[in-house]
Amino acid sequence: MSESQVSLDNPKSLSQLSDDDFQALLLEGVSRTFALTIPQLPQKLYGAVANAYLLCRIVDTIEDEVSLSAEQKKHFCAGFIEVVNTGANAELFAVDLAPLLSDQTIPAEHTLIHVLPRVIQITHSFEEAQIEALACCVETMAAGMPIFQAQDLSGGLPTLADLDNYCYYVAGCVGEMLAKLFCHYSPEINQHRDELLKLSVSFGQGLQMTNILKDIWDDAQRGVCWLPQDVFAETGFDLKNINLQENDPAFAAGLEHLISIAQGHLHNALVYTLKIPSHETGIRNFCLWALGMAVLTLKKIKQNINFRHSDQVKITRNSVKTTILATRILGRSNLMLSLLFNLTSRELKASGWQYALPSSKAI
Repeated sequence: MSESQVSLDNPKSLSQLSDDDFQALLLEGVSRTFALTIPQLPQKLYGAVANAYLLCRIVDTIEDEVSLSAEQKKHFCAGFIEVVNTGANAELFAVDLAPLLSDQTIPAEHTLIHVLPRVIQITHSFEEAQIEALACCVETMAAGMPIFQAQDLSGGLPTLADLDNYCYYVAGCVGEMLAKLFCHYSPEINQHRDELLKLSVSFGQGLQMTNILKDIWDDAQRGVCWLPQDVFAETGFDLKNINLQENDPAFAAGLEHLISIAQGHLHNALVYTLKIPSHETGIRNFCLWALGMAVLTLKKIKQNINFRHSDQVKITRNSVKTTILATRILGRSNLMLSLLFNLTSRELKASGWQYALPSSKAI
């Protein structure tokens, strides 16, 4: 079989690829963003981080599958934790799950489940500390996400603390995992381990809150709302009426509060990134590209506060290119990066709204 015949549409064709090429092709299918950022990492980190994202995507696939009941999702999440921890029974797990996936799951994710045994094989080819970091992240995510899947989310989460917890299970634990992998990779980075682990939760939350705010209306069409009721109650808006709101100032005020909180988390993400040595340009680019795109997305939301669809606040390809260029030019200078962040995000910060940095839950 020639290389040109290798395709995600033909899972068997992927067997001829090297592990790195295999994971790269899967990443391109399930996430354009991470297919762009993960290759910026040093070679010694690339394989583990790419694999980590694919493991997390498998959990996402289970959680997002509309044909699975809450009990089935809990069952498969528990089973996947065991597969990742032990490396055993991956084939059986994939055979059980694959036929249950509906057409609403994208083709690339169908393929990901079919080739899950090789993904797990790659997981267990890493060093022990790397495997432990990946397994801990998957266990946290797969155990935490079903808690929220079992709730009625049509009217939002009860409190901001609930949103914090959700963001931790979805993204904060991923940030912790990345910090562990970075520290394992570099003794120099490891000197900042405790602070990086704490900041990494905020980094993950900033990115996840940005996605939640961008996808408000896409989620609402599915009868799901991840916004916190207490924040909007303070502005005089009841999230049970989210589908009825039309340019409501009270709703806009609640969004502005959340934008400000997200900006605070992204500021912590910058602090996190600046603790990575300036000569580690690959790791810095990986962090800065995600950070820059999140800031620009929040700016579009703030400028179009009455948007009704995620496409209206999606950043352009030119914005992505500008982010990449700016970080490549300024990426080694902590001072210039701080100035750029402050200049770009200053309109996002709301006066009188304070928010504490979440604590790391890593053990």
